[in-house]
Amino acid sequence: MLGNPRQQNNPNNRTAAKKLDPATRKRVLRRLGGYLVRCLDLVIPAFLLMLTSNLLGIIAPKLSGRAIDAIKPGQGAVDFPVLYKNISLMAVCYLGSAVLSFALALVLVRLGRRITYRLRRDLFEKLMTLPVGYFDTHQTGDIISHISYDVDTVNTSLSHDLLQICASAVTVAGSLFFMITISPVLLAVFAVTVPISVMLTRRRAKKVRPLFRTRSAKLGELNGYAEEMLSGIRTVRVYGSEDAVTDGFDVKNAEACSAYYRADYHGAVIGPTVNFINNLSLSLIILLGGIFYMLSVTGNLLPASVFFINLGDVSAFVQYSRKFSGPINEFANIIADLQSALAAAERIFRILDEAPEPADAADAVTLRDVEGRVDIDGVSFGYVPGRTVIDGLDLKVRPGEKVAIVGPTVAG
Repeated sequence: MLGNPRQQNNPNNRTAAKKLDPATRKRVLRRLGGYLVRCLDLVIPAFLLMLTSNLLGIIAPKLSGRAIDAIKPGQGAVDFPVLYKNISLMAVCYLGSAVLSFALALVLVRLGRRITYRLRRDLFEKLMTLPVGYFDTHQTGDIISHISYDVDTVNTSLSHDLLQICASAVTVAGSLFFMITISPVLLAVFAVTVPISVMLTRRRAKKVRPLFRTRSAKLGELNGYAEEMLSGIRTVRVYGSEDAVTDGFDVKNAEACSAYYRADYHGAVIGPTVNFINNLSLSLIILLGGIFYMLSVTGNLLPASVFFINLGDVSAFVQYSRKFSGPINEFANIIADLQSALAAAERIFRILDEAPEPADAADAVTLRDVEGRVDIDGVSFGYVPGRTVIDGLDLKVRPGEKVAIVGPTVAG
């Protein structure tokens, strides 16, 4: 068959392009959390490794500032014991953070493997219980796309993106604490730039979310069409429909490419824009920090003034500002991945929520001494409510005969 109209017009194949309502989004997140709960033996160590690694990385800039302050202008004015001590501690912090990060990567690999295994197992077990009619109204390629592409997308978010968000929260909170202790005045720069970044990220996320859902839907349609046409290639050749099938593939391929371009384009715009705002705030901090330091050196500021700052503090504050704004930029970059993961998860759970094949009635009769004669009188049938495929069929099949019911051939 050169295209099954029941599959191509099935409304279930188009629901992925719709926007997730808040209730559905919460339900999807709650069910995804269930898979993480089942892997607590890996999630908890991963969280602890992430927390310790980030804390060590947060302490290092403070030590760097102390080392710089130990270097005074003039011959013999360098406090070498303080300098060596802080440099050694800073090296230990960075080395420890690197080792813990490597251990975290190994744990995340195992976590991702286990989540992928369980998701695919649940999907396959569910498919084994679905009625035959489900496979007549859903393209095989689309189902395969759920098991491969959608599961991989969800796994990436569960095993990496969520922990990355937690790591970003720890880094932002730690950096904020040290910046307050160094110079609350310089911190005022973020009171302007951070809200702009947050507002921009939220606005773009609302636009990006439905685009990634459309992308998943178009990929499923393309896979389904390709699988169906390739499996029926002999029929295609017999009826000389190669050009029609190729044209149909070109249309679906163009739609999929267009959906991918729109989703990736609008998703990629978020990161560079937020990065520009963060670099602008960094420039303002360096400028103001340099001015405050020069005023402090020339004696125009009292040591007790809130504007007083050492050179080491300026260096540390700049490093903390990068750590503070960096996670915000990273969060903006993974927003697109999270939107894609929610869309993929919703498609997976839609299959898991399908009604299984009904069990046989309690009074079902077991056929015995079957002769092979089948008599059908006035049978009507349809896969989708309101669309009758067979209407009033009368059929008699004698023992030994083979009868096939074939619908119209449709190209495209």
